Amino acid sequence: MIVVTGATGNIGRPLTRALAGAGERVTAVSRHPGPVPDGVRHLTADLAEPAALEAVLTEAKALFLLLSGDLHGPGGAPAELLRRAAAAGVRRIVLLSTQGVVTRPFGPTRIAMRALEDLVRESVPEWAIVRPGGFASNTLWWAESIRTGRLVAAPFGDVATPVVDPADIAEVAAACLLEDRHLGGAYELTGPEVISPRGQTAALSAALGVPLRFHELSREEAGAAMARSMPVELADDTLDILGAPNAAELRVAPGVREVLGREARPFANWAARHVDAFR
Repeated sequence: MIVVTGATGNIGRPLTRALAGAGERVTAVSRHPGPVPDGVRHLTADLAEPAALEAVLTEAKALFLLLSGDLHGPGGAPAELLRRAAAAGVRRIVLLSTQGVVTRPFGPTRIAMRALEDLVRESVPEWAIVRPGGFASNTLWWAESIRTGRLVAAPFGDVATPVVDPADIAEVAAACLLEDRHLGGAYELTGPEVISPRGQTAALSAALGVPLRFHELSREEAGAAMARSMPVELADDTLDILGAPNAAELRVAPGVREVLGREARPFANWAARHVDAFR
């Protein structure tokens, strides 16, 4: 049995499909109900309450671990979660980390994630770390304004960074869960190109077949909007990267190629596959 946490999200959905398609028994875990492939067991559970994980971890041999930010805050208990996973017989964990532990290692959120990486290494004999950069799917934040006003509003319109398709993250995670040769690896994942918010807008416009307007937000405007859905500290960290990426964050990372033997998907590919979300 392979347990997938965050199973109804942008990574969890394709990962669950890939594992089920490979003939694996899968338990999909999420905080809220959601669709899962036929034959996949779905359980709702809050990972912030490790005692609730006993049913989730029954018969589990491997775990894809995606933790929400609150598990690193006051009251979070990732160490207890990992202790319970090991006690339940989980031998292999693939952790969704972040590229920031390499590119910006001294921020509080990256220090916490680095500590979690170390806990995973100490808790189970088999592990792999997946460290993606910015997600192509973050452009879904623009979906409502595109649908209602053919408008994209974002900060730092001409600052380009490589963004990764969540489907690539899911495929790398599946390979790490299923193939022994990737164990002990820590893989940085990005897209194959740098692309700015204005460039992403152009790609979405081409996929939709309609013109889109771009409005550049100030950092303050963007921070206020982001703080409505994430901790202020995380919003500030994200804006630091978006506005002034360092050399490591501008690099096209090799992780997708290392694991999958192919190049990462470009943003235009993601846009074409998800165009209906913006109609």
